[in-house]
Amino acid sequence: MARAHVDVHVARGDGEDGTIRIAAGPALGRAEDDGGPDFARAVLDVSGAVLSWPVREGPGLPVAEVHDVGRAQQWLWALYGERTAGAVQACVTGEPAGVRVTADVTALAGAAARLGFGHWAARWWPASYVDGIPALEPDLLGLELAALTHWCQQLFGEFDDVDDFNGFLDFGDFGDGHDGRDGRHRSGDQPDGCAAQLIEDHQAALDPLIRWWRAAPRSADTARHLESVLRLLDDAADAAGLDGQPLRRLRSALEQHRPAGPTVDVGTLFVRRDGYALAAGDPLVAGGRVIARGSGTNDWRRYPPGFVDASETAVSWTARALGARRQIEVEIVAHVAAPVAGAPLVAEVGVNGGRRTRVPLGRRDDVWTGRADLDPHGPAGAVPSRFEVDVLLPGFDPGPGGPEDRAARDAIRTLVRRRLATAAQPLAYDGSPHDASSGPFLAEIAAVATATEEDY
Repeated sequence: MARAHVDVHVARGDGEDGTIRIAAGPALGRAEDDGGPDFARAVLDVSGAVLSWPVREGPGLPVAEVHDVGRAQQWLWALYGERTAGAVQACVTGEPAGVRVTADVTALAGAAARLGFGHWAARWWPASYVDGIPALEPDLLGLELAALTHWCQQLFGEFDDVDDFNGFLDFGDFGDGHDGRDGRHRSGDQPDGCAAQLIEDHQAALDPLIRWWRAAPRSADTARHLESVLRLLDDAADAAGLDGQPLRRLRSALEQHRPAGPTVDVGTLFVRRDGYALAAGDPLVAGGRVIARGSGTNDWRRYPPGFVDASETAVSWTARALGARRQIEVEIVAHVAAPVAGAPLVAEVGVNGGRRTRVPLGRRDDVWTGRADLDPHGPAGAVPSRFEVDVLLPGFDPGPGGPEDRAARDAIRTLVRRRLATAAQPLAYDGSPHDASSGPFLAEIAAVATATEEDY
């Protein structure tokens, strides 16, 4: 975010809930529901509002849907500036219904954008063995999100005074900074605001992270990135009253002023233990005459993360004639971290627009597989028959997306490949949070280091 000021539009919604919308940049003239599919937006649930960013448009000020102005005022001025906060308050009183004001591009705005993108990556990162897009180490990403959450704590809880928050803004120099003395359990009811929970859930990566930091050359930009994350984690853990051996080792390492450690290969620190070889195992079924085969739709929205390889070609099917019977076999490339059992994933099969059949899928080595007889009473077959095959998790599935979603998925893959290429370069780490949202996460740097040449 190079500009210091951005025009934003502040308007009160037409509904009875009194929601106030703040839109900046490309979102100024955009309808509220025209932000693209779910997987193309980064979303952050903060105190009194929901913030969102279109991930393909680069970092910038978020669109805010403010549903509780009283709670949101604790951070509105710090994210958008005093003029925007005043305009929101004016909307509450009824006049004007909408106004255009100049917002300030603040330090908190940059850090919030980075935090939002990190949560997006945790949910939507299109890891694919087929496409050569490595998965992100979830514990490593989770720890950096914990650090960012602590840095952005004003978005989630109350600060006693302005000086308390300003201490937090010293992102590049941790000599004194914010001591966290009053920061215990400030996140309230925002699910994205609990740094302590993130630390507890992902502390398995803490020791490897410390080893990486100790081994990095003292002058390296990655070393400064690592240190900033580790010091924020230490501060967040202290503020929340967390304890345990990994956190004690972290405190000890930081107090020793980073003595040089042995050289380490980042690839060995975060090596993936869940890799696999494609096309392992026996064929699902033999015999019969193949009457059709093709690829299905891989809509990321229809199943939880970590179940299916994100490639557009991950879903394949084969229709066979077995005497008078017609049977379809479905094979779906599994995500490298997919559960082996207990996941009721299904394929949904339609023929010539007729009634859809759900085919239960089971994990077999590197693929989800299933087969089912086709409905003999379906619509009279056009020649050739038109098959539609999707993958979904019942109870989780929000329904199919539109035909434009494929182009959006392709754009996301392009974005991710560009970020991985950046992570592979020895670029400077910008300690200032203004433009930090566009820089690589530690998990992206590690993913590049652990990927084999065949991954790309």
